Amino acid sequence: MSVIAIDLGGTKVASAIVSDKGEIFTRAHTLLGGSGAREVAELVIEHCHTLLGQGEGDDEAPHAVGIVVPGIYRAEQGTVWAPNIPGWEEYPLRDELREALGPELRVVIDSDRAAYILGETWQGAARGARDAIFLAVGTGIGAGILVDGRVVRGHADIAGAIGWLALDRPYLSRYTDCGCFEYHASGPGLTMVARALLEADPDYDGELRHVESSELSPALVFGAYDRGDEIARRVLDDAIQFWGMATANLVSLFNPETIVFGGGVFGPALRFLDRISTEARQWAQPIAMQGVRLVASTLGADAGLYGAARLALTTEHADPSALRPSR
Repeated sequence: MSVIAIDLGGTKVASAIVSDKGEIFTRAHTLLGGSGAREVAELVIEHCHTLLGQGEGDDEAPHAVGIVVPGIYRAEQGTVWAPNIPGWEEYPLRDELREALGPELRVVIDSDRAAYILGETWQGAARGARDAIFLAVGTGIGAGILVDGRVVRGHADIAGAIGWLALDRPYLSRYTDCGCFEYHASGPGLTMVARALLEADPDYDGELRHVESSELSPALVFGAYDRGDEIARRVLDDAIQFWGMATANLVSLFNPETIVFGGGVFGPALRFLDRISTEARQWAQPIAMQGVRLVASTLGADAGLYGAARLALTTEHADPSALRPSR
């Protein structure tokens, strides 16, 4: 059995045919290039038709499509809110896809947060876990949370928006648009903190002083850190504390067996995993902290595709545990 997996990000559509054993047979990738609401939906439909055409006449042709979106999916209404896609404010994606693809193809949609943890517990670093969290740190910060084998979605499908964790005081106006945790420890947050430190320290004349403010990036901060730059060290020491405190809060709240770290920042930041663990141990419920594994994503950029496939495959079975990997 195979399904179509669609991973829709703020800048691209990635798709694949995936088997129920986790094999990826074919892939496609298209940049959005600032496309608006209807254009993005048409790209998703085009990817589906292309992959269906490749499997036409095959007994193992896809019978379902799983789609993950970079925002909030309202399951009852079938609508999507995605801040990086112009016009996707309660956009009726489910009905539009069902109409375009026909009743023979089952359509399942969820958030990227849910997909990441489903992918990692199916084929990745948390394989077989029933209580696990995917902590995604990139342009934003979010968490996919699995409790007793079920994704936690919340009253309005917003659970896991942990960029808004309150990890410092007092409240500052700069937290208004993105939240305290995200301001300090997301990719853009690292550059915002660096700019603030540069402004506050006119005597500093290190590497980052000679970079135009508009050109500051996480990559430059990590590079300067490697070369011993003082401001870069302060930025990343600050972020490590925030990543550790957030990890501690997640451990104390959910008592997971595994927390998977992924996203664009947790490439270069994986070197700090031991320091994050040390910070978390100071704050977390101690017994719960002893029982959790902190690990790097093994699926990387494919976590969304695997999660989308898992969504589609699970709906094909009366018993979702049929797809649960053995330990």
